[in-house]
Amino acid sequence: MAKAKASHILVKDEKACLDLKAQIEQGADFAALAAKHSLCPSGRDGGALGEFSQGQMVPEFDQVVFTQEVGKTHGPVKTQFGYHLVYIESRS
Repeated sequence: MAKAKASHILVKDEKACLDLKAQIEQGADFAALAAKHSLCPSGRDGGALGEFSQGQMVPEFDQVVFTQEVGKTHGPVKTQFGYHLVYIESRS
């Protein structure tokens, strides 16, 4: 089964998500922004979710993590929890 290691930033609205993505694209540190802005408890760890298997996350999140380019920040990804920026660290 496919596994991945990823980090994310969860915010309430798409505008905040896009603003954070622009900051990351301009060189801001993903982990620092996650610690400051993420609504998920993982924000304390820079947004790190650790390693997980396909099917463990909500479908919208899974789809991005297991199909998009590794080493990039993707999003906004809308789920029932809000809007995510997703950084895919690795996938096997």
